[in-house]
Amino acid sequence: MSNRDYIVFTDLDGSLLNHEDYSFEDAKEMISFLKEHHIPIIIVTSKTKNEVVKYQKEMGIDDPFIVENGAAVFYPAKEGYEITQLGVDYKSIKACLERVKEKYDIKGFSDMNIDEIMAFTGLDLESAKIASKREFSEPFVIKDERILSKVEPLVEKCGLKIMKGGRFYHCMSIDQDKGKAVKEVIKRYKKIKPSLKTVALGDNYNDIPMLKEVDIPVLIPRYNHKFIEFDKKDLIHAKYPGSKGWSESLKRILG
Repeated sequence: MSNRDYIVFTDLDGSLLNHEDYSFEDAKEMISFLKEHHIPIIIVTSKTKNEVVKYQKEMGIDDPFIVENGAAVFYPAKEGYEITQLGVDYKSIKACLERVKEKYDIKGFSDMNIDEIMAFTGLDLESAKIASKREFSEPFVIKDERILSKVEPLVEKCGLKIMKGGRFYHCMSIDQDKGKAVKEVIKRYKKIKPSLKTVALGDNYNDIPMLKEVDIPVLIPRYNHKFIEFDKKDLIHAKYPGSKGWSESLKRILG
């Protein structure tokens, strides 16, 4: 099988990007290799469209990408993007959470000023402003995690669910996850190349649906060097956290 018969799906935070500093320095050589061999790098993240576009420019890639935990797929087009939306709009999510906040102490991005977002995320000012502009999901923090069992049934009545990410909980459509969005992209690519071999790399629980959908799943250890609980046939465990583990794993797979 030639390298052109692969497609790579990747989480950002804690995977292609280091958890601590959002750097992808250790992955630059592998990114260049993938580009040189025409292997698509499909970013699959909880981040927003504008955040992904910023990273794509820095990495020099222009492949399709999946945002806000599978809420939408953006395919580059002649003008802008062709969008496949799988989640609900941000306005509906905010309206539901406002009712939840009347009873329980949760704090969403929409409740935070830029300084608070910077403090929670470690992002710089420009990046925090971009991250605050949500379209399909609301990240939030919660003081007492024990009340999640009471919050979840309330958001389910709105057709929403809560998913745990690296730094935040995320409220989103009950019908969306990274796996469903990845499946949609694979279907589209395989119409052109049925022999395509699919690879996915992720480090957190919201990456599990994505890892389940591919031929070669790669689990990256978290910043504390521990793995989340997940197992699948042919699962590859990266040797290092972040971009170093990301690059090392792909070297093993692609030779």
